Amino acid sequence: MAKEIERKFLVRNDGWRSGAKTKSIFKQGYIASMDDRSVRVRVLDETTARLTIKIGRSAMTREEFEYDIPVADAVQLLDDAIGIVIEKTRYRVPHEGFVWEVDVFSGQHQGLVIAEVELRSESDKPPLPQWLGREVTGDFRYSNQALATEFEHDRHAISHSA
Repeated sequence: MAKEIERKFLVRNDGWRSGAKTKSIFKQGYIASMDDRSVRVRVLDETTARLTIKIGRSAMTREEFEYDIPVADAVQLLDDAIGIVIEKTRYRVPHEGFVWEVDVFSGQHQGLVIAEVELRSESDKPPLPQWLGREVTGDFRYSNQALATEFEHDRHAISHSA
């Protein structure tokens, strides 16, 4: 069983851009969404696709299962996604032994920038880059799941300010 352990922050400024090593364009949507679980479909750079199942309520740790699927299947599933399809560009930014993933949202969440770092254990203490803003780990409003499935309902207003 795979575990996802991560911390998430709003991004204060563009200081991360000079350290970015790679970028990928994502389109992702949710096929199923519940308080403690979700099924997500994601298309990366229009060339590969993955189906992801996440289970768990912990702020930092959840079970995660990912499977490659045909891009055509993913595109069809995105057409039936709950809420909106999230569009973002993800940059990978190494910083003092950890790799930060900085998501720059476009589409309906234009202007939102979130950074997350995956950890080996909940006790890991990654050095925090200066360009990070407020921590939003465990704040469901900033989860991709909420950004996709609750956006149209505007049940949880979010701030783009770090």
